[in-house]
Amino acid sequence: MTHISVRQYNQVEAMQLQRTGIHPVLARLFAARGATRDSDLHTDLTHLLPPSGLLQLEKAASFLADAIAAKKKMVIVADYDCDGATACAVGLRGLRMMGATVDFIVPNRFEYGYGLTPEIVALTAKEKSPDIIITVDNGIASVDGVAAASSMGIEVVVTDHHLPGDQLPDAAVIVNPNQPDCPFSSKHLAGVGVIFYVLLALRAELRKRQIFDQNTQPKLDQLLDLVALGTVADVVRLDANNRILVAQGLKRMRQGRMCAGIAALFRVAGRDPRSAAPFDLGFAIGPRLNAAGRLADMSLGIECLTTDNETLAWKIAQELNGINADRKDIEREMQDVALLHLDAFEPSASHTITVFDENWHQGVIGIVASRLKDKFYRPTITFAPGDDGLIKGSGRSIPGFHLRDALDLVSKHAPQLIQKFGGHAMAAGLTLRHEDLPQFQAAFESVGKEWLTSNQLERIIETDGKLEDSYFTTDFIALLESQVWGQGFPPPVFFDEFRLVSQRILKERHLKLVLEKNGIRYDAIWFSHTDTLADQVHVAFRLDANEYNGVTKVQLIIEHIDC
Repeated sequence: MTHISVRQYNQVEAMQLQRTGIHPVLARLFAARGATRDSDLHTDLTHLLPPSGLLQLEKAASFLADAIAAKKKMVIVADYDCDGATACAVGLRGLRMMGATVDFIVPNRFEYGYGLTPEIVALTAKEKSPDIIITVDNGIASVDGVAAASSMGIEVVVTDHHLPGDQLPDAAVIVNPNQPDCPFSSKHLAGVGVIFYVLLALRAELRKRQIFDQNTQPKLDQLLDLVALGTVADVVRLDANNRILVAQGLKRMRQGRMCAGIAALFRVAGRDPRSAAPFDLGFAIGPRLNAAGRLADMSLGIECLTTDNETLAWKIAQELNGINADRKDIEREMQDVALLHLDAFEPSASHTITVFDENWHQGVIGIVASRLKDKFYRPTITFAPGDDGLIKGSGRSIPGFHLRDALDLVSKHAPQLIQKFGGHAMAAGLTLRHEDLPQFQAAFESVGKEWLTSNQLERIIETDGKLEDSYFTTDFIALLESQVWGQGFPPPVFFDEFRLVSQRILKERHLKLVLEKNGIRYDAIWFSHTDTLADQVHVAFRLDANEYNGVTKVQLIIEHIDC
């Protein structure tokens, strides 16, 4: 069951925002999202939280400055998603600006799995011979990997944002806003944001050592396009601090001041960077990078983001685009199989979904889990075969069900059941023995029953209520698109009643509509729906500027319809 709700806001707070010069509709949208003061909406870098708040950051800066002075060889070990790739690119570019000798390695997810494992340490030692390993977007759970590195005389700097387990690795330094006792107020930094902060602190330390001054120091704002991309693509909460990072990165993209790889990815995706928006990063650029980690090797994506050669960047972007097209085909096929597995699924009888298929691709199960979660509105974990009788799972959750904590509880109740796991509230990964899947399904469902009420299992689409007719314009859409929307600061969805003028099925999968309100007609599209609708409909919708044959018109992208 899906319910429509209207976000509440304080009219006095909205009026106060309006008095500062903010558009009246934006003022109520912001107020409804908890941004009630002008200071909540600042996007210039002077309002960024100072690096000093991050636990062990000064220690990391001093450690890295000493390493640069001693000409020690560093290797970055990255995660294989978009956040990991951008964090690696930021680390490589930034550390090289500071004079470091630094290389990288990224685990192939199919051979080595996630994180700084002992196997990856052995591979890194053999291929790169580092003095220091720096993890980006991973490492907080790598107790064994850090121990293995230490036994080889390799020091480890962990930079991560994932939630820690009961035991922290015995690394030289750990920088993670979510580690115990860290007072940094933005707990939602992505991995790329954490390494960016490390670089800010390192630059300050090198200034203190008189290696640079204000005029000669590296310009780290050059890296903000990468920071913005990783932050949006990792779907972390866009709190005030993350909105500053994203806004500044988008500003650089719109001005054409981005790395060759991001420019090439915009071009291959058919998106215009002059009007870059979070949507472009999350749904056009990010997936093309992620596809490399899902189906091939994320080294390709990192190479795209670190080259300054435009010809090479374009060549790699085209290759990434082809891999992404393959990913879409595999995903569609897997989703069809998943729905066959769930043919007899009765949502009212289940609080969770777990599905395994022996032919599924490890790199795509997370996307399929996300699609199933959206369709059935249940915490969902999809499994694919691994090696040696193991299966790899990727999960996606719904509000009110902290997925990593749920796996932790299962693990505490049955310590031998889950081989390893990690993640966040809304997404997590795990490894099981294949024969243990039925036991895990039962244990996971048990946590779902314990934690989730029937109300929490009903999807609620939050809207911003009615929009005055005068704002159904391309100018107003441009104003909306110039803002930074995302996880925790969602893009506006409006809700109103319309008369259905016409409906037809487009490409056998989508519903193309003409709707009318107050004598004005609007084109609308409802993706992945072919329902026959009544004459009067209540519609939750987003505004979109649709360009066709050189003419741009307002179009409604439908989120939900109540007849």
